Amino acid sequence: MSSSVPGPAGAPHPWWRSAVLYQIYPRSFADSDRDGQGDLEGIIQHLDHLAWLGVDGIWLNPITPSPNADWGYDVSDYTDIDPDFGDLDTLDRLVAAAGDRGIRVILDLVPNHTSDRHPWFLDARSSRAAPHRDWYVWADARPDGSPPNNWVSVFGGPAWTWDETTQQYYLHNFLPEQPDLNWWNEEVRAAFDDILRSWFDRGISGFRIDVAHGIIKDLELRDNPLATPDDAADVRALGQRHEFNLNRPEVHEVLRRWRAIADAYVHEPILVGETWVQDIQTLMRFYGDGNDELHLALNVPFIFAELGSEMRAIVEQEEAAIPEGAWPTWTGSNHDAGRFATRWCGGDDRKIRAAIVIVLTLRGTPILYYGDEIGMSDVPVPRDRIKDPVGIRGWPDDPGRDRARTPMPWTSEAGGGFTAPGVEPWLPSGDVPTGNVADQRDDPGSVLTLVRDLIWLRRDRDDLSVGRYAAIEAPAGIWAWRRGQGTCVLVNHTASSVDMPVDAGEVLLGTRREREGERVVGRLSLEPWEALVIAQQPVA
Repeated sequence: MSSSVPGPAGAPHPWWRSAVLYQIYPRSFADSDRDGQGDLEGIIQHLDHLAWLGVDGIWLNPITPSPNADWGYDVSDYTDIDPDFGDLDTLDRLVAAAGDRGIRVILDLVPNHTSDRHPWFLDARSSRAAPHRDWYVWADARPDGSPPNNWVSVFGGPAWTWDETTQQYYLHNFLPEQPDLNWWNEEVRAAFDDILRSWFDRGISGFRIDVAHGIIKDLELRDNPLATPDDAADVRALGQRHEFNLNRPEVHEVLRRWRAIADAYVHEPILVGETWVQDIQTLMRFYGDGNDELHLALNVPFIFAELGSEMRAIVEQEEAAIPEGAWPTWTGSNHDAGRFATRWCGGDDRKIRAAIVIVLTLRGTPILYYGDEIGMSDVPVPRDRIKDPVGIRGWPDDPGRDRARTPMPWTSEAGGGFTAPGVEPWLPSGDVPTGNVADQRDDPGSVLTLVRDLIWLRRDRDDLSVGRYAAIEAPAGIWAWRRGQGTCVLVNHTASSVDMPVDAGEVLLGTRREREGERVVGRLSLEPWEALVIAQQPVA
C-alpha cells in the first residue's frame, strides 16, 4: 500500500480510506415480495451487482421502525427493523452475505429527534413529572402565549408545538411529529451509547449520522439572529441563521464520545456525519484533531457547487484546511439533495461522465447514491404521488425530495425489475427503457461500465485510492491534479476544446473510451467535458 496516507505508527491505512461507499434508499432499491416497496431481501438479491461494481460498503437509509411521517427519519424504535423491510434475522443475513463479498453495511442513525410515537416521547408528554420528560426540549410559553423563542423549523413554520396535556411547548427542528431530544441530559447520551454498541455488536460497520451538526441546542434557548443578504440561500429562505438551534460547539463532546466507542471495535466501524454547514472552516471542526471525532464529514458546499471551477475551489479549500490525519469524502447525489446528473449536469451525458471521474478520483472516500452508476437523473413526481412531507407542504414552489427517491431501474421490462410487472411502485419509475442496469451492463461504452472501470482502477492503483492531491497548473477551463506519485487527472469543464501541455504518459481511462492506451507526449487536446486519467513517471 502507498505510504502517502499511513495509518497509526505507519500501519496500513484504515479500510474506509480506500473504500467506495454506496448509499441505498431501501424502499426504492429492490422489491422482493412484490408489494411495491423495496426491502432488505431485495438488497440481498442484488449484492452481486454491488460486488461486480466494486463497492466496499453500503449505507442504508433508515430501516428502523417508523410511522413514516418523514419516511424513516421519525424513529419509533432504535434497535429493531421496520416490518416494511424485514426483521433482524434478515438484516443479519444481509450483513453476512455482504461480508462474503467484501462489502460492509452502514446504517443511518437519527439522534437529533425521535418519532412522536416513540415510547420515550409518549411517556414524556404524559406528565411534567414523567421519567422521560427531560429527555426532550420543553419550555413555557411567552406571556402572550407565543412560542418560547423565534426558532423556525427546517421544514418551515415555528419549531415549537404546544402540548395541551402538560401546558408547555416542545421543540422540533423538523416536523411536529419529530420532537427533538435533549442532549444535555446524560441519560439520553447513555441510551445512545447503548444503541451504538448494540449495532456494532451485531456486525454493523458504522453509521451515517443524521443532522450530526445539530443535536445540541442552546441551553438558554436564545433567539436566532435574522438572516442577512450575505447568507446562503437556504438561510435566507428561513429568515434566520441557525446559530442557537443548530451548530452548537458542545456537539463535539458527543462526537468524541461516539468515536471512542467506535474505536474500541476491531472491525473498525466508522462515523459519517451529515454536516450541513456552509463554510469549510466550520466543516473541518467535525474532524476534531483529525482522529477523535467523525471519520468522514459530508461536504455540502461541494454538493451544491457548479461543476468545474467553483467545485475545484471548494476541494482545494478543504485540502488546505483539513486536519492532519483526517480524510475527505465526496458525493454528488443523495436522498435530500437530489441527483448530480440533474443538478450538476442537466442530463448532459458528457458532463455526467466528467462528474463521475471527478468524484471517483479526488483524494477521499467517494459515496455513490444508488442509480449514480447509470447516470440516473431526478424523476418528476406528480402531485398526487408525492410522499415527502416537504413536497406536500411546498408544492408547487418546492416539489420535495421524492424526485431522487424513485425506484432503481434494473431492467427495461415493465416494473423496471424493481417490482413485478403490474405492481404499482410506491413512487413512479423513470424512463427505464433508456436507462437501466441490464442494458448498460452489456454496453462497453455505457456510464455503468465507466463507473465500474473507474472503481476497479482505484483498487489497482494506490495513487488513486490513498495518494495525495496536488493541483497542476493548467489552461483556463482545465481542472488538473496529481494523485500520489504517478497519476494525473485532467477535466475540461467547458463547452470548448482546450489544448494542454502534459508530461509523457499513457491514458489509463477516459470519458471517451477510445483514447484508453493512447501515448501522451508533450501536448494533448481535450474535447468539451472530456476527462482523462493518465499514468506518468513517478515524481521525485
